[in-house]
Amino acid sequence: MPLRVGISKLTQCGDIILERLNLAPDAVENGGLKKILEDSGCIVVELKTTELTKEEANQYGAWNMLGLASRHLADIVADQVRRGMFTIGLLPACDGLMGMLGGYQRSGPNSKPLRVGLIWLDAHGDINTPETTPSGLLAGMPVAIAAGLCLERLRVKCGLEVAIPTKYIKMIGVRDVDPLEQEIINMSDIECITSDDIQELSPAINQQIERLARITDIIYVHVDIDVLNPKEIAGLGLPVDGGPTVAQLSAAFEIMFQNPKVGGLGIASYPVGRDPDRITLNAIYELVKHAVRGVNARSS
Repeated sequence: MPLRVGISKLTQCGDIILERLNLAPDAVENGGLKKILEDSGCIVVELKTTELTKEEANQYGAWNMLGLASRHLADIVADQVRRGMFTIGLLPACDGLMGMLGGYQRSGPNSKPLRVGLIWLDAHGDINTPETTPSGLLAGMPVAIAAGLCLERLRVKCGLEVAIPTKYIKMIGVRDVDPLEQEIINMSDIECITSDDIQELSPAINQQIERLARITDIIYVHVDIDVLNPKEIAGLGLPVDGGPTVAQLSAAFEIMFQNPKVGGLGIASYPVGRDPDRITLNAIYELVKHAVRGVNARSS
């Protein structure tokens, strides 16, 4: 049976300085995502975009607007998962994480929140809090918010009503972490898979996915495109040396997505307007193709 896919788009980021990224989800969709999925044997059941009500649109505050839009995103994702779709989230920036997690958390057959695992692929930890952040950017805090380490009201507004325990979080390819962020990671139960593990297709990849699957109900894989080696992609705002190539991460994706607990993929921070030759966009599509290939391999 063809894989049924639901695409969900968030059109709001929480930092005014990053507002140009609000166009990124449309760029990823319009560049040929649907055809890529259909050529991979999928059925794209629906594509939904978050829309603020008239009353919500008249409110102010970038963080507040992100929370309102993310709540709608959570509703879309929860509905898609309940109807048996593999979800793909298109996000302006990584602060779309809370809405995606909130959707998976509320996607069960009853009102009981599901235990959601998070695979975090990013060059950055994004686990700063307002007390530790050097930049003040919300985009550097989503993992901390999701884990209940700060900004509880924003987390709940985004639709993630129960914080994600850090033992449910795996970080992959993270290699640029502020000192106080590293302290947070060291004091948590977060386990890390290095870029070397990805480059070598280490057994640690499958081991960590299986370990996470044993303690959670569903797993969400979140990708900030800067996890890749910057020599292979274009337009990044905060490039970090190292990281896996597109081919290396694609191969790892096939392993990750073969696990039946992995229920969706989120793609964040496409550098819209800075990728004239579609180098980064094609890298995203390659990752999507291999994620789908991994899901389809479950039944083979």
